[in-house]
Parts: sequence; C-alpha cells; structure tokens
Amino acid sequence: MHAVQGDEPACREGRRGVFRDDEGLTTAGMALALLLTLALVFSAAQAWRIQSAASEVQNVADAAALAAQNEVAEFMIVVRVCDAVALTLSLTSLAASGLGLVACCIPGGAGVGQTLLSAARSVSEARATFASRATAALNRLQQALPFVAAVNAAAVARANNGTANRYLAVALLSPLTAPSIAVDDDDSESVEEAVSGGADELQEDANEAKRALEEADEAKKTAFYHDCGAAASGASPGYCLYERAAVKAGLSGTANPLCHSVDTWSFSMAMARAKRYYAARLQQEAPENDSVEEAVRSVMRKKMFAYAAALVNTGYVHETDSSFDAYFPLMPKNTDEMRATSLYTDNAYPYGDNGEEQTIMHAWAGCPNAGDATAWGSIQLMESEGFVTCPTCDFTAASLGKVFSASSTIDNGFEYHYRIVADQAAKYQQAKNAAAPAIDAVKDGSEGLFDALREALEGAGAQRIEATPPGSKGVVALVANVGSQAADAGFSSLFAASGGTLRTRAALSAATLVEDPGGEGESVIASFLDNVAADAGLVGGAADAVLGCWSALLQGYSQGHSALVGAVRDGLNGLPLMESTGLGTWAADKLSALIESLGLAPANVDALRPVVVNTAHVASADGSAIGARLVDIKRQAVAFPLQSLDLFSSLITGSESAALQGAAGLSSGIEIARIEISGLGISIPITIALPPCVSEAASDLVVSLADQVRGIYGSIAGVRVWE
Repeated sequence: MHAVQGDEPACREGRRGVFRDDEGLTTAGMALALLLTLALVFSAAQAWRIQSAASEVQNVADAAALAAQNEVAEFMIVVRVCDAVALTLSLTSLAASGLGLVACCIPGGAGVGQTLLSAARSVSEARATFASRATAALNRLQQALPFVAAVNAAAVARANNGTANRYLAVALLSPLTAPSIAVDDDDSESVEEAVSGGADELQEDANEAKRALEEADEAKKTAFYHDCGAAASGASPGYCLYERAAVKAGLSGTANPLCHSVDTWSFSMAMARAKRYYAARLQQEAPENDSVEEAVRSVMRKKMFAYAAALVNTGYVHETDSSFDAYFPLMPKNTDEMRATSLYTDNAYPYGDNGEEQTIMHAWAGCPNAGDATAWGSIQLMESEGFVTCPTCDFTAASLGKVFSASSTIDNGFEYHYRIVADQAAKYQQAKNAAAPAIDAVKDGSEGLFDALREALEGAGAQRIEATPPGSKGVVALVANVGSQAADAGFSSLFAASGGTLRTRAALSAATLVEDPGGEGESVIASFLDNVAADAGLVGGAADAVLGCWSALLQGYSQGHSALVGAVRDGLNGLPLMESTGLGTWAADKLSALIESLGLAPANVDALRPVVVNTAHVASADGSAIGARLVDIKRQAVAFPLQSLDLFSSLITGSESAALQGAAGLSSGIEIARIEISGLGISIPITIALPPCVSEAASDLVVSLADQVRGIYGSIAGVRVWE
C-alpha cells in the first residue's frame, strides 16, 4: 500500500474542519464539556432537593418544640391569674377591714362598720380556701406538664404527616421536675379580728364625742342667731348684735359683717363686733336734750360704755380644729350686779356738805347743785355713809344700775343678745372640752389598728403564688421522619442516578420562654379578671363597697399600687365622712395616707412567648444529668461529626419517665380552684382547658412514641442534624 502524492494536504485540511478550528476548540471537547456540566448541574440540583427534603424534619422539630413550650407558657398564665385572685382577695380583705375601721371611728357608723368587717372576714376566708386549693391544683398540673408537653409536641408532629412523611416526636422539658408551689397565709384575718375587737370601744367613744359636739353645735347655732342670724334670716325686727350695732352705733361694712350661715360664722366675729360697738358708743355718746334728767342719763350711759369697752377688750376667742377657748366678759344687768363691779367702788362722783350738816353726792360735776362738792367718792361710800340724795340730779346707785338693766333684759338691747352669745360660748366650750377626750380616745385606740393594717398590707405583697414549673428553662424536642421517599421523586433525570430512597431523618430543636412586653399578657389576664369582676358586680346590698373594691383591684391588677389607692378611695366615697366630730375625715385621711405610702409594685403581666433557641442554651441552663449529657454529646458531635453517639436514647428515656408520671388523672379540663365568698353569693371557677390531643391521649401513646424512636436509633445515630 502506498501514499498518493498530493493527497495529504487535503486530508489534513478536512480533519481540521471536522475536529478543531484555528483556536484549538474541538467539537468532541465541546460535547464532552456540555455533558459534564449538565450532569453536575442536575446532580447538584438533586442533592439540593434531597437536602431540602431531609431538612423538613428540622422545621417540624422547631414546631414541636414551640408547641411543647407553649403549654408551659399557658401554665404560667394560669399561675398569674391565680396569683392575681389571691393577691386581690388579700388586699380586698385588708381594704375592707380598713374601711370598717374608718366606719367604726364615725359616730353612728357601727352598722356599716360591722357589715364591712363581716365582708372582710368572708373575703379573708375565701382567700385562704382559694390559695390552698389553687396551689394543690397547680402542683398537680405542673406535675402533668411533661406529659401535656410531650403529647402536644407529638400532635403537632403528627399533623405534618403526608404521603411520604411520618413524624414521631418526643419532647423533654428542662427541668423535668419543679419545686412545689406554696403560699403562706396572710394577716388579713388577724387584722379583721383586731378591728372587730376594738370596734365597740371605738364606737362608744365616737358616740360620746358626737353627743358632746351636738350640744356644741346647738350652742353655736343659738349664738349665731343672736349675733347676726336673726338679721340674716329676714325676721322682723331681726334684733341681734348685728342689727343693734347698725342701728345704735351706725356700724356697717367690715366693721359690722353679716354671715348668712352658721358654717361660715365663728364666735370671734361676735367678740370683734362687741368691741367695735362699745368703742363707737363711747365715742358717740351725748345728751339728747338740755334737761338735767337727760344729762344724768347720758353721764350714766357714758360710764357704762367706758366700763363695757374696757371690759370687752379683755375678751378673746382662740379656736382651732381640735380646741376652743373663749372669754366673753359680762356686764352687770342690774343694780345688785353693778355693786359687784369696779363701778361701785370707783371714786368717780363729787360730794360735799349742803350746809345743813348733810352730805350729798352728785351724778357728775356739772350738776347745778354740785357747787358745794369738795371731794370725790364712790357709790359704795354714798350708800355706806347714808348720803342724802341730791334733789336736782336725783343720783343713787339705781341711777347707774338702771342703765345696764334697760338694755340687758329686753330683746332690743345690745347687752341682751351679748349675754346670750356669751352664755352659749361657755356652753360651746364646755361641750368641746367634753368631746376632746372622746375624740382623742378614738384616735389613740385606732392608731394601733392602722399600724397593724399597714404591716398586713406590706406583707400581702410577699404572699404571692409563684411557680418554676417543668420547662421553665426550656424544652428539647426530638423529631424523626420514618417515612420513605424516593430520592429522585419529582426530579427524575438522565443526568443523575435514580432508584435511591430517603429513609429515616431526625432533628433536634429547642425552645424557651421570653417575656413579651407588648401587652398581650395583660390583655389575657385582664380578660379573665374582667369576667370575674363582672360576676362579682352582680351582687347587691351592703357589701357593694367591698365587691366594688375587689372588682377595681381585679381590673387594675397590673397597675398595682394605683389600683389599690383607687379602690380604697371609691370605698371611702361611700361612707358618711362629713360629720360634726371630724373623726370620719380624720380616719379617711389616715387610711388614704397609709395606702398612698405603701408603694406596692405593679404585677408582672407580660406574656411569656416560646421561641426557638439552640439546644445548647436549654441544656446548659438545666443543671440535671440529662442536660449535662446533652451538652457533652453536642460538643462531641461538633468535634467528631461521623462518630456514633447515644444521643436520642438518653433524651427519650428522660422524656418518657417524666411524661408517664404526670399522665394520670388528666381530662379535657382541670378546675384549678373556685372563688367562693360566703354570704356574698360568689362562686366562680378557674378552669384550664387542655388541648384536645391531651384529652384523647393515654399513657400508652408516650410509651409507643418512645419505643418507635428507640427503634430507629440505630439508623440515625451519628447523623448531625442541629439547629
């Protein structure tokens, strides 16, 4: 065989056109590159789909963990509701005792006080019964939490089953066990007993004070009428100090004020009016004509006004809310009483011998017959020496006595009304002095009771229902998908091998509780408490103040101190505080100040929300052996991802044991406690409804789940599927 000359170049040119170009890219290389690229793309896509299908178990694990932890959150809501009821019942009982104490300080308030104290006793008994039953029921419920959480997690996992998926879930609360819930007795009953024990004595003293002050009020009303009340009433002629001062002395305006109510009048006004009146009359006094008789009368009036002005200026009125001290000096109202004054002994009258060996005393130096007067003497001297009466001025002791008598014995005289005011001032002072010890006895007797009330209210804030239930640190959920699924299902391709099967997949997830200050927790608790308050509000009768107080406290539970202040203020508004002794106002102010000073902190009503977290966080927060084991296994899994670790077995055993212990006795709902207040017609249950899956489940469900998960352990041990 030989080569044909001249063919080789042509052959070379033909081969270059088929297998390569001038840039070095051959047709075969291009085809091979495309085939490899497509194989890699479709293989990667199938790997992604397989991983995506396998990762679905993680989403289910997260949902199961949240579902399990949600039961713990709801349990905490129930705890806080029970705490709200117990706390508000304690505060209501103490507030009712405080209101009863205030009522017992009010004269005539024994009936209301005993009603309030009886209601306080009923509420205190209700609180004790409720707290005992609630803590017992909550202890049973928290013991069942591992079972409830496990069943709810399993139900959520089962809800994700499909044609190719079959999920099994086991939930492990952290911690698995919890301390018992307990609450101590409060001091509300002892406070009520102390107030009840002192109520009779307080009422006796208060009533004594009222009787004395009623006498004082009557005296004050009478004095007011004779000072200016007669004129203010429009009576005719309206004789009184005001009217006489206006007519006789011409006083008006601020010099002669007019009060229209005894509530705005005081004895000091009458005293000031008398002082201005006598000063004005003394200055204005003058004879009405030129007769000797009128001159004598004017001289006598001037002596009376001068004496009265000086005497009244020694008077005073000192009055406070708790004391009264007054001195209304009295003028003589006749000749006999005049003889007991300095008017009788003053050497104010001229006398002398009339030339007939007779001594004559004259009314004043201006007497036409007083030219023989050589000395000055007193009326006492005139009567003791038997002086002869002057035939011109006719001066005797009665001359002066008549001046006082004329205006003191008839109702158109200033002195007539002044004497009545002075007499009533003495009665008023006597009555006020009699009331003061009784008022002090009420205040002193109630002081210790208010102190006991304060201590009890301060202690009530510490007597709370609190819980650290199973799952308070979080929950770890183990979920396995035991359903089989073709690896290329829905994604068959000639570029990737087919016929593989996705078998058991498993994942861990964890959830814990965080507080959500968004207000939902307050809304949940407030919604329940509003219903309780509405039921309580249906009761009528004398206990409305107590029930209204409890209703206000329930509705304002999250407000703490301000709710208590408002409730007590509303209760005080229903008491007859405005009375003569002032004890009602004093006791109300005392109670209000006591409540204001407490500063009770608002209750924490933030909602607890379950959130997904790394399982290590939950495991490290739990000090149990299972938690420590989980943390250790996770560390090893991170360091040696292909090593087989007995992770699921530990979790399953712990979860199964805790759940079985709490499974007994559960039904569709549990009555935590019942609020029953004897005598007030209140009976309100507090019930928690369990998820339907719990009421339908039985203990064998937990055992079955645990066995199934253990059965697949061998096929998934060592697979690292962490959140």
